[in-house]
Amino acid sequence: MAKAPKKTKSSPIAKSPASSAGKVPVKGGTRVAEESGSRSAPIINIGIERQDRAAIAEGLSRVLADTYTLYLTTHNFHWNVTGPHFNSLHAMFMAQYTELWTSTDVIAERIRALGHYAPGSYAEFSKIATVPDVPEHPPKAMEMVRILVKGHETVSRIAREFIPVAEEAGDDPTADMLTARCTVHDQTAWMLRSLLEE
Repeated sequence: MAKAPKKTKSSPIAKSPASSAGKVPVKGGTRVAEESGSRSAPIINIGIERQDRAAIAEGLSRVLADTYTLYLTTHNFHWNVTGPHFNSLHAMFMAQYTELWTSTDVIAERIRALGHYAPGSYAEFSKIATVPDVPEHPPKAMEMVRILVKGHETVSRIAREFIPVAEEAGDDPTADMLTARCTVHDQTAWMLRSLLEE
């Protein structure tokens, strides 16, 4: 008796960007987290399904784009801040941009560990970032603080969107990393917001 041919699942990676729309919010229909690897490398087998790794990598790519944009804004403000609070803000912004810079590496390397390429160009980041680009002309010091408050709150919200995606896939390292990022962004937003209170 001839065996019936096996049914093969169509690859969720090959589907259109909208195929993950129920699971991962996509900005402007842009897919960024391209799958990496080659035929000579072993298939990734870390206990997370391929389609889940793709969804998580997409989310992390958005978090990376927003984190990098916020890093650049903070570094710009460190260079360009003026006024009576120059010394304290110059030092505070340096501590903040250093932390953000370090975190971009952690996020990007997690994307790579999941088997996808991390976005790393201004063109890619501009397509998927929610945090606005640095203002063309440096604003006054307290307006810089307001902009950074909004930026940190935005990154925290975006990161929170993807914690359940990682948890459902059993990706505890990503869920833990995103939770830690939310803690940093929430605390930084609070500290900056405190400067605006009279």
